[in-house]
Amino acid sequence: MTTTRNTPPPRIEHDCIGEMAIPGDVYWGIHTQRAIGNFTVTGIPDAKHPQLVRAYATVKRACAEANRELGLIDGDAASAIVAACMEIENGALADQFPVDVLQGGAGTSLNMNMNEVLANRALEIIGRPRGDYARIHPNDHVNHSQSTNDTYPAAAKLALVDALGPLAEETRRLMRAFHELADRHINDVTIGRTQLQDAVPMTHGQQFHAFATFLKTDLAELEALVPRLTVLNLGGTAIGTGICADLRFREAATAHLARITGLPVTAAPDPIAAVTDMSAYIAVSQSVKNLAVHLKKAADDLRLLNSGPHCGLGDLTVPARQAGSSIMPGKVNPVIPECVDQCCFMVFGMDTTVTWAAAEGQLQLNAFDPVIIHTLLEGMDTITRAMAMFRERCVDGIRVDTAVGRRHAASSPSTSASLNDAIGYERAADVARRASESGRTVRDVAGELSGLPDDDLDRLLDPIALSRRLGQTCRERQ
Repeated sequence: MTTTRNTPPPRIEHDCIGEMAIPGDVYWGIHTQRAIGNFTVTGIPDAKHPQLVRAYATVKRACAEANRELGLIDGDAASAIVAACMEIENGALADQFPVDVLQGGAGTSLNMNMNEVLANRALEIIGRPRGDYARIHPNDHVNHSQSTNDTYPAAAKLALVDALGPLAEETRRLMRAFHELADRHINDVTIGRTQLQDAVPMTHGQQFHAFATFLKTDLAELEALVPRLTVLNLGGTAIGTGICADLRFREAATAHLARITGLPVTAAPDPIAAVTDMSAYIAVSQSVKNLAVHLKKAADDLRLLNSGPHCGLGDLTVPARQAGSSIMPGKVNPVIPECVDQCCFMVFGMDTTVTWAAAEGQLQLNAFDPVIIHTLLEGMDTITRAMAMFRERCVDGIRVDTAVGRRHAASSPSTSASLNDAIGYERAADVARRASESGRTVRDVAGELSGLPDDDLDRLLDPIALSRRLGQTCRERQ
């Protein structure tokens, strides 16, 4: 037996261009329907960024509560709009946001998509049919005292705050993983390298701890972004003059949004400047890019240290995850660090896109918020997942070859630098040259040429002591 689904008939809606039939089973209206046909570039709908959709509903809820408090829309309509907002904030109607993420109009399509969905869902809540805009209108009620140009950036910045949570948490987890790896190798000596050449002794722990320190700096930068992202411009409307908004609305909407989100939301001190000020987006992009630079540094270093197994550095081994060649049996590649690198490359591209888009705001509006927020959310999600993968499938399983490290530290001619004060640079250089040419250790050659007692040589050339000249260990000083 076949069940026939009863699909409501299309409804006819109109805008300044004309009329259009809207499918009867959707919550969006004519503005959204036109946008679906106009923007056909990526195939990625706004719904793919749930943070943005949820944040926009939160912004609309704060505005509806402000409008109700000020008596600008009637209580029943406001209550229904608020209820619809809360449904979307909780994940409902996610499939009702189909417009392509790369949309012209500075985000007007998403704003109207949200206005229409909220209006039609609110109508259902009060028992009225979708499209009965005389009762609850997308513009006159849902969008009252608002514009795309103040609500879209507000939603975008709240979405970024939402995305910062998982990003900061994965940064913290990877930082701890490197700390723990460093602690396990606090006394395992190896050789430091500069310009890919032998330098002076250090410990494996110090090397891993440096990665953790990078991430600690990045974490502080990410956390410092929240106050910048919560300076918003509600009530500024089209260009920051507040046209079409009640003079009390700015303060009321800002206060309601702060209460709803629990964030330090404040109104921008210069509403006209705030419309075109992209500095918060740029700050996010720079912080995420810097994190990617540090992440790439760690991935690249691990690839080098893992090189071999017989003809490379061989200081450590990253976990074997899959066969590395279709032709060379037994070859295993460092695929996880390689994947991390590719994610970092994408973030570098993200930063370039954000920089150009942020620099393209002419006169009283920057029309390119949609590509900025899409690119930032994509980049932040990519790097968040990359760090989780890196930690779980690489860092947590690293095995250090401590014997190789000791051999490197003992055989490097560069350790002769520790003899400079005792015998002078020229004689120390001669020790280094002879050690390098003969393949003997600096300690053996220095024992013959320096004239220093054995106890002094042992003290001066102790690799652990050399690695601790500044007293540092693999944990920060408390």
